This record gives sequence, structure tokens and C-alpha cells, in this order.
Amino acid sequence: MSINATLLAQLAVFFILAWFTMTFVWPPITKALDERAKKIADGLSAADKAKADLTAANKRVEEQLAAARNDAAQRLADAERLAQQLIEEAKVRANEEGAKIVAAARAEAEQAVVKAREALREEVAALAVRGAEQILKREVNAGVHAELLSRLRTEL
Repeated sequence: MSINATLLAQLAVFFILAWFTMTFVWPPITKALDERAKKIADGLSAADKAKADLTAANKRVEEQLAAARNDAAQRLADAERLAQQLIEEAKVRANEEGAKIVAAARAEAEQAVVKAREALREEVAALAVRGAEQILKREVNAGVHAELLSRLRTEL
């Protein structure tokens, strides 16, 4: 009977230990394992979400950089176009000013030519009078012969 009683005692202790373990030890262990699994799953989910957010943020940054580059290129093109336009306007104004200066110089030269012709006519008239004086060996009175002298000036 001692083998059977020992076996029954061991069987009773085993069932008591199994019941104690199932009632008091196993639930906190499974709860702790479930909480840890949940934390790990939440951490992985948060990491995936952060990765997706990072990808979206990088995409937005690239789009904004592309827009900024396009804007800068557009502004640079506008500035170059404006500079070219200003240069063309300055060239046109310079050409106009040059044409005015040339026209003024031509008019001034024309006036100088007219004055020189008038002075030359008067000198020629005076020389003609002196020449006629010498030819006639007498003095020609300029006041008396003013009409003759002016006609002579206009003919020359």
C-alpha cells in the first residue's frame, strides 16, 4: 500500500500544484506576456506610421523645393527679360540722342557754312570794289553804290 499511497499523495500534490499554478501563477504571466506583445505591436505600428509620415513629409519637402526652384527660375527669367528690355530701351534712347546730336551738328555745320559763304561774299565784294577802284583809278563810294554792291553780293 505504500506505493499506491505515495502515488496517490503525489497525484494529489500534483493536482494541487497545477490548480495553484493555473489560478495564481499563470494568469499574471499570460497578462504580462499579452501586455508585452501589445506594446511590441503598438511600437511596430507606431514605427510604421512614423515611417509613412516621414515618407509623406519628404515628398512634401521635395514638392516645395521643386516649386521654389521653379519660382526662382521664373523670377530669374523675368529679371533677365527685364534687363534685356532695359538694355534695348537704353540703346533706342542712345540712338535717338545720337541722331539728335548728329542733326544738331549738321545744322550747326550748315549755319557755319552759310556764315562762311556770307563772309566770303562780303570779302569778294570788297575785293571786287578794290579791284574796280584800281582799274578805274578812282575811288568808288560804297554809300552811293550800295545797291550795286548788294546786287553784286547776291550774284556771288
